[in-house]
Amino acid sequence: MERTGRGDGRQDVTVTDEAAVRRAVKAASLGNAMEWFDFGIYSYLAATLGHVFFPSGNETVQLLASFATFAVAFVVRPLGAMVFGPLGDKIGRKRILALTIILMAIGTFAIGLLPSYAAIGFWAPALLIFFRLVQGFSTGGEYGGAATFIAEYAPDRRRGYHCSFLELGTLAGYVGAAGLVTALTAWLGTSGMEAWGWRIPFLVAGPLGLVGLYLRLKLDETPAFLKLEEDSARGSEGVHPKESTATGDIADIFRRHLPTMILCIGLVAAYNICDYMLLSYMPTYLSSELGYSETHGLLILVVVMVCLMLVINQVGRLSDRVGRKPVLMAGMLGFFFLSLPAFLLIGQGGFLAITAGVLMLGLSLVCLLGTMSAALPALFPTHVRYGGLAIGYNLSTSLFGGTTPLVITALIGATGNTLMPAYYAMAAALVGVVAVLFMKETAGRPLEGSPPAVTTDEAEPVAAGPPGRRL
Repeated sequence: MERTGRGDGRQDVTVTDEAAVRRAVKAASLGNAMEWFDFGIYSYLAATLGHVFFPSGNETVQLLASFATFAVAFVVRPLGAMVFGPLGDKIGRKRILALTIILMAIGTFAIGLLPSYAAIGFWAPALLIFFRLVQGFSTGGEYGGAATFIAEYAPDRRRGYHCSFLELGTLAGYVGAAGLVTALTAWLGTSGMEAWGWRIPFLVAGPLGLVGLYLRLKLDETPAFLKLEEDSARGSEGVHPKESTATGDIADIFRRHLPTMILCIGLVAAYNICDYMLLSYMPTYLSSELGYSETHGLLILVVVMVCLMLVINQVGRLSDRVGRKPVLMAGMLGFFFLSLPAFLLIGQGGFLAITAGVLMLGLSLVCLLGTMSAALPALFPTHVRYGGLAIGYNLSTSLFGGTTPLVITALIGATGNTLMPAYYAMAAALVGVVAVLFMKETAGRPLEGSPPAVTTDEAEPVAAGPPGRRL
């Protein structure tokens, strides 16, 4: 990318280098895929890990213990966000994204080496929880940084399209994790998976982490951050990055950007409850609550996620044309009106009925997946974008996203009603509808605190798109 000034006194613009944008998108998205491959493994092996790491007895108690361990990683995500987010605004996005992928790979690889409860007793779940905390700490800096990185590289009128590749990476990570677990389960069977097969997906994380690290270290820093550093050095702005994002000034982010933080938390809460309910919890729901084959349940989810991968970039492109708000609203309303019919279909059993129900939910989710990665970074100005987004995103995810499997399992256990996931998703969607109503439209507009970003051949506004700034 190259930032160029205007000789006639008009505002500077950032002229994008398409090759640089593609490199940034690839590195951030592939790294994100590897992060979520690591993180998704646990959710798809929840039932197996419950048997391996917790005392035998009541299977529901084992499953709850396994999901509680899944949820514990989310407890430290805000802490990771409060460390990595401000650092990303202070020393750069690139360095922090390299660090987060190293930590995730170490935590995941280490889980694959742990002895079982039968071998070392109490220390097995204790060590599992420790390395889940390492995973959660690293993930606290991942999404906010990756979304910020792509958003700051992308031209204004194609930000939705480019940022949608981040969630394409998320789906690819989930598909890779689910596909590997499905193949291993079909090959080894339940007994083989519990004996040693569960280790293989975790051990794959080591080499994958090295690949992601290599890709991220080859990148240049984002133009928006470089401009911020330049302006700070020249003393041309009233708010300097180091003053605004030092660890001691985290409270300042809440004080100056509290309404934005609340909006971010509301959007992410709705989005993540629906996301984790479908992509993380659904295989366990099918096997534990409906008695469906674990392998078949994972296979159905893989098929649906592949379908979403085929359309997610077009959803991002659509959000560039019609705006973020209409696409996000379509997804929220989809979950509100379709969750109950979808779970009634799923409850009928059979491949076609379950696939149709999951696909109904998936089409609603893809409206959120394809748009949120462009909408969320645009909420915050450049000098606090990484920190504000990381903290808001992870606070919400910890409170609502990571607890989703645990809450739904507990609700079903307390009520005996297998439709509780639908009601929970509907409540989340209602919160999302309100949040979308309050957010500003940002499609086609420059990021706050950064000059307009254009491509060299981009001279006219996007047809039928939201009003952007003519350059």
